[in-house]
Amino acid sequence: MRAKAGDPPRTMAQKILAGRASDPLLRGERVDVEVDQVALVRAPQAALAEGIGAGLKRTSLEAAVAYETSCMGEPHGLEQRAALLGHGLVVARAGAGFPAPVHLERFASPARLCLTDDPGLASAGGVGMLALWAPPSQLGAALASAPVSLAPPRSVHVQLSGRTRPFVCARDVALDLLRRGLGDVIRRVDAEHRAPVVIEFGGPSVRLLSVGERAVLAGVAPQVGAAGALFPSDERTEVFLRDQRRSKAHRGLSPDAGAPFDEVMNVDLGAVDPLLMDEAGQVRAVRELSGKPVAQVLLGGDSGVTLRDLLAVAMLLKSKRVPPSVEFLLAPPTRQMLEVLATEGALSDLIATGARLAEPDGGLLTGAFYPPPRGALALRTADSDPVAPGAPRPVVVSAETLAYAVATGNLADPRGFKRPVRVTVPRTLPTDDVLVVRERRTDGARKDPLGPPAPLGGFRGAAGLDVFAGAPDAAFLAQYKGSGLLSACVSLAELRHASAAAVGAPSVIRAVVAVHMPTAIAGVLSGVGVLALEADAATTQSLREARSVAVPAASTATEDGLVLQVAGAKVAVRWTARGLERSWAASGTTRAPKR
Repeated sequence: MRAKAGDPPRTMAQKILAGRASDPLLRGERVDVEVDQVALVRAPQAALAEGIGAGLKRTSLEAAVAYETSCMGEPHGLEQRAALLGHGLVVARAGAGFPAPVHLERFASPARLCLTDDPGLASAGGVGMLALWAPPSQLGAALASAPVSLAPPRSVHVQLSGRTRPFVCARDVALDLLRRGLGDVIRRVDAEHRAPVVIEFGGPSVRLLSVGERAVLAGVAPQVGAAGALFPSDERTEVFLRDQRRSKAHRGLSPDAGAPFDEVMNVDLGAVDPLLMDEAGQVRAVRELSGKPVAQVLLGGDSGVTLRDLLAVAMLLKSKRVPPSVEFLLAPPTRQMLEVLATEGALSDLIATGARLAEPDGGLLTGAFYPPPRGALALRTADSDPVAPGAPRPVVVSAETLAYAVATGNLADPRGFKRPVRVTVPRTLPTDDVLVVRERRTDGARKDPLGPPAPLGGFRGAAGLDVFAGAPDAAFLAQYKGSGLLSACVSLAELRHASAAAVGAPSVIRAVVAVHMPTAIAGVLSGVGVLALEADAATTQSLREARSVAVPAASTATEDGLVLQVAGAKVAVRWTARGLERSWAASGTTRAPKR
């Protein structure tokens, strides 16, 4: 995408939005923007119902995809699938893979805008597509080809230089970004401008990274509070799309010279060591935990591993046997990767080592299936969802670090393999999409079995809420019978998952308080009628220790925020919603009121 003569220099995110916005100069707190793609993962039926309420007959978007994520649990209803197909959506059936890597392979396109209900789709930025988390009402409007209101983002530039050393891969670089304080940079820019922040990667070393490796790095966006992430679209991107038989989707994308980045972080890939994220969420060098016995490993999942990584692990473990004390689980991210492993003989090698093949079910990420054993070390290449308080947590590592643990039974630096393997990723990839279902266009009217959109909630009047410390899990929400919850979060990880739970159950979680509330998350919470509040660490901790809190009507809020009542004492918090978002929070939707 090239700037027109006279236009100011733009970042990649600004270029994508400017080409679709009612105001190409992106002035004001919000602009109306047209959407290219929609990806539905967590609640496709809610977004479809909203779309039908907005007048959707059959979507005309470039791509509208609903992902079925339950392979081992309750199956998806055929009625829901028929409704999605009947309105022009594509359905990726259970077994097609985890949503983020499947979307990257089969649908993501450079220089496009995608709205989604799963923040994990930020990894699509590896191909140069901006994927933003949005509430159901905005997803429905996008399906109906209506513009949606978005806050123009700020951008942080991550400049990559150097070349990774043997046994250091993209997962290690992603962990290094966390260790180097990328989250603090994002938080600082967000707090200063009260605008969502997009990470834009650049520098001479970008051309050395495959699109899969770029996706791993882009996937750190939700972990650091960023709204999304972007890589340039270049020759490597064009080759990736050609191998996926989607070469017509390619468009060039790069920032303009002098683009207005708010901050720049420089990263030397040659200085990165094998890293891990321990049970406490701290990033450390692998050598610091060297020698610890490992009981379980899970290779694959929705993030953190590329096809090259899977092939490398198979080569490193060839002719080896998994130790009796180690459980080795293999969950290829996509069906395409599984087929390549099979045709290249790598799958046979991994099975001969002792790997057990697991289906790409969402329960692998939540710990519902194959949870980490208590009192033992469990390794994952994918970021895991939060677990219940007191439950064991996995350690996040790179694929090659995991391979060394399988070979030896202990966690240790993968450079103990001595000789790195040379991996050639095949260029001929299976693209038949046998589990991706499309329905042919029909002229007949179709019955809508999902009914109208959910009734509007919103936060209008005062309420007494029970306090929950952190993010409630699905089991707690299903059993809860009270008047509503206020979720108090002290970490970004807690906030991310509390926010996702609130979007799924806004009538239960009525308010979320955090030490830092990213602007992007505040907008999504407001869009479902949940108060997005911010307080200092001491105040948030005191709320976590309370049993209940009285929240006043939103109409009493001032520019400084709201005053809560906790055990007879007044507690001041800041309401992070601004302008239009405050009306969303009051009405419970981003839909314009009917006149």
